[in-house]
Amino acid sequence: MADGERLICASEALAECGRGVRFELTRFGKAQPAFVVRYAGEPRAFLNQCGHVPVELDWQEGEFFDVSKLYLICATHGALYHPGSGACVGGRCAGRGLIPVAVVERDGHIYLVETS
Repeated sequence: MADGERLICASEALAECGRGVRFELTRFGKAQPAFVVRYAGEPRAFLNQCGHVPVELDWQEGEFFDVSKLYLICATHGALYHPGSGACVGGRCAGRGLIPVAVVERDGHIYLVETS
């Protein structure tokens, strides 16, 4: 693990378009929930916060994809987000996407890249 990185999970914990892993990070001095999923072979991480209203997305712990496995979905509002970019693609997100979180995959693990 490099300086400025924190272990989130083992790479094998993330199946393509499958269950995500929740974690917390510190942003602006506050602990905030976040999650990581695997999409297009890469780990993609975002704050666990809908672009419409700041509620967590997962409909069950770690379940972020809609039934089609094409989009991330807010369980409260039905807002849809592109899993590669976090961009709003439909629903009540009013064009506001998810806030991305920097992660890296190396040596069989996913790490949060902590910034100051």
